[in-house]
Amino acid sequence: MPELTSGSPLRDLKNLNEDTIKEGDLHRLPHMTSWFEPVLLLKLLLRVIVSDIFGQYADRRLMEAALDPASKEDHVTRAQIEPIVQDEDGAVWIDYVSDLGDGFDATYAIAFLLAQPMLSVDGHQLPRAGLLVMGGDQVYPTALRDDYKIKMRLPYDLAWPVPRGAEKTPLFLLPGNHDWYDGLVTFLSIFCREKPTKIGGWSTRQRRSYFAVQVTENWWIWGIDIALVRDMDQPQADYFVAIAKAMPENANIILCSAEPGWYKAEAKGDSYRTLSYAAQIARNARKHLRIPLVLSGDSHHYARYEGDGTHYITSGGGGAFLHGTLELQPEIKAEWLQSAKEALTLRACYPSKQMSDKLLKGDMDFGRLNGGLTWALSALYLVFSFLLTYTWRADVAVGIFLVLLAGFWGYSLYQEGSWKKTAIPSIAHASAHWIVVAAFSWSALWANHAVMGDFEWHWIAWLLVLAVPIFLLGPWLAGKIYGISLMLGCRYFDISHNDAFSAMKLDSHRHFLRIRLKGDAATVFPVKLEKVPAREQWRANPERKTDPSVSVFASDPQLSPQMLEEPISILARAAASTSDVKTPGEMPSKS
Repeated sequence: MPELTSGSPLRDLKNLNEDTIKEGDLHRLPHMTSWFEPVLLLKLLLRVIVSDIFGQYADRRLMEAALDPASKEDHVTRAQIEPIVQDEDGAVWIDYVSDLGDGFDATYAIAFLLAQPMLSVDGHQLPRAGLLVMGGDQVYPTALRDDYKIKMRLPYDLAWPVPRGAEKTPLFLLPGNHDWYDGLVTFLSIFCREKPTKIGGWSTRQRRSYFAVQVTENWWIWGIDIALVRDMDQPQADYFVAIAKAMPENANIILCSAEPGWYKAEAKGDSYRTLSYAAQIARNARKHLRIPLVLSGDSHHYARYEGDGTHYITSGGGGAFLHGTLELQPEIKAEWLQSAKEALTLRACYPSKQMSDKLLKGDMDFGRLNGGLTWALSALYLVFSFLLTYTWRADVAVGIFLVLLAGFWGYSLYQEGSWKKTAIPSIAHASAHWIVVAAFSWSALWANHAVMGDFEWHWIAWLLVLAVPIFLLGPWLAGKIYGISLMLGCRYFDISHNDAFSAMKLDSHRHFLRIRLKGDAATVFPVKLEKVPAREQWRANPERKTDPSVSVFASDPQLSPQMLEEPISILARAAASTSDVKTPGEMPSKS
């Protein structure tokens, strides 16, 4: 069977599970998404346009609230799940992972680590967590049921194949923008049911796309759903108001969102305002609630900011392509969740900025990694070169340049939102492709003069003369130009950070968070996996002959997790009480 791409149907893999899959089936499982395949780009563009136009008029969160007419007391009761397993010291362990469900290898590698009864990482003994939070974008590129089945659920089923009837670890999930691209229909049908959904050794416990869960006597997790419109709808606000009023005095909140809103805090972006609104709900309860830790995914790297008594951690290393960290600001100044007096300072990031800059060289291989787009650009070379050669008019040459500029600048404007930052790179990018078109045209004219003298060729001859060199050189030139444009834009113009790294489809530098909670203290252990095994390095796990609950596949050589940085000790009492400080004004709901 040919290697699956992002657009390949997955239905023939639906029947694979922990009992039926064989080592020989591994080659059939999907690899990393090819984001620059023209068909996929068009599909995603259509979904984004539809979501932008109709998203705020058809908010699925309002519907899920209407279909779940639970009382305030019911919401509080649901949040108080059965006691989570404690270690011998009475501490509770939870895991946080985000941005998974892309290629099998990276997603399975992280799921494998999450499933192990004990991880020994740089001298730290980390027992398996008693609760798992998935922070958004559980599948890529689209939220189709088959994608969830093969790209997200199957790797976790294989990593921890708990027998039927065995007790499952609670699982809570937030939807990210990719989960929302079908209007959240599939996410709700799989993860927000009255009957829990089993995913390996974990099972779902939520009824809505947002949740609150009491982890210990004084630690709670709030997961807010900002949807595509990046706001908090009124039923969701009412839900968290009810939860906040039911929480004990001086309780601590781990606040989770699908986007790191603090990245855009200086511009007061919508996702930042929604985080502030959640903090305001906690403050209005007047119970001295604290928010010592804020977590998010969406950006596929690790970054920890500290300030105003709170740690803000982006952890998007669950399996999707790697994002660099070049765009991270060393300091962010804005009004914060709990204080307007202190700037956030970047304490750690992974990969480092130096490594991110080094990795950008991989964009020089854009053509090989993204053949679909380079061949599409070659087809444009052929069309434009033929028009220019056959007419050889200045207005046609200018028109071709303007078409190229409109395409590249329009795309960059949509991605970056700033015409000033994108103007020079877009002009340079369009000019480079235009020069290639002009060079092919001039070469055809030169060939005509050399062979035919003053006689004119038939248009078919023009086309044939252009087609051969463009077929041989066009994809290589298009790939080099596009790759160099992404590399320079990311490195020098602070744009194209997403495209420059998604084009390389890197599955290295994976990570997740294992968090220990006891009393008012939280210790965050960021666990990294620098290198993911290649597909041929996965082997059937021989331990399954004696224990059917161990992972179906193991890697050869074994996985070698490490500490991403030293464990982060957080004392909640050091964080300001939400009742004592001022947060940005109340955010009106858009829904």
